[in-house]
Amino acid sequence: MKDVPRRIDDLNHDDTLKLIVDFFHRIVLHYGLWYAEVRHQMGEARSLQALKTASARSAGIQAKRLAETLGIEMEDGLPVALRRMSTEELRALLKAVSVNWLANDGVWFQAVEFASGMNNAKRCNDSCWAHFSPLEAWSIRQYLGLGERPGLEGLKRALGFRLYAAINVQSIVDEGPDAFMFQMNKCRVQAARKRKGLDDYPCKSAGLVEYAEFARAIDERIVTECVGCPPDPHPEEWFCAWRFSLPEA
Repeated sequence: MKDVPRRIDDLNHDDTLKLIVDFFHRIVLHYGLWYAEVRHQMGEARSLQALKTASARSAGIQAKRLAETLGIEMEDGLPVALRRMSTEELRALLKAVSVNWLANDGVWFQAVEFASGMNNAKRCNDSCWAHFSPLEAWSIRQYLGLGERPGLEGLKRALGFRLYAAINVQSIVDEGPDAFMFQMNKCRVQAARKRKGLDDYPCKSAGLVEYAEFARAIDERIVTECVGCPPDPHPEEWFCAWRFSLPEA
C-alpha cells in the first residue's frame, strides 16, 4: 500500500508543485477575507485606507521574496523579463489576465447554479457585483490618480480601464455637458451565447448594481440610468447601454 504523506517533506515532485499552486490560492482567499472583515468591522472608508496600505506593502514583499527564490531579476519592483516584453506582448498578457478574470466569474456562477439553481446563482452574482464594482472603481481611481469628485470626464476615463475594457468593445456617446451614454458594443459573454444560438443572458439585475455602484464610487454625485440591458430588447450595435448624468446642484 502506498505510503500516505504526513508532512510537506514527504511529498514527491509533482505533489509539491500542486501544493505550491494551492498555497497561492489560499493567499488570494485570505487576502480577500481580510478586506471583507475589515470592511464589515470598520466600514468602507477605513477598509479602503487599510487596503491601500496593505496592497502597497504586500506586492513589494511578495515580489521580492519570490524573485529571490526563483532567481528572477527585478528592476524597480518589476521582473526584468516582463520589462523586456514588447508593448504588443504586454497587451496580449493584459487581455489573457482579463479573460481569466471573466472565466473565474463564470465558473463561480456555474458552481452555484449547478448546486443550487439559477435564482441563487443570480442572487449571489448581483451581491458580488455590489462589492466588486466599487472596489474596481477605487482601484482605477488610485491607478489614474483621479482624486475626489472627478465628474463625468473622470468616469469616462475610468470606464476605459475596467477589466471588461480589455476584452469587450465599448463606446461613449456624448449627450451634452451634463450626460453621456456608455454602450457595450461587443460583449464576450453575450457573443459566445449568440454563436451557440442561445438567447441573451439576462444580466440587467447585475448591471443595475454594477454600473450604478461603479459610477457612485468614482463620483457620488453621478446618476446612473439603464437605457437597455438583456432581457430588454436592444439594437444590433450594442448589448447594453447606460446613461450617466451629473445634474447641476
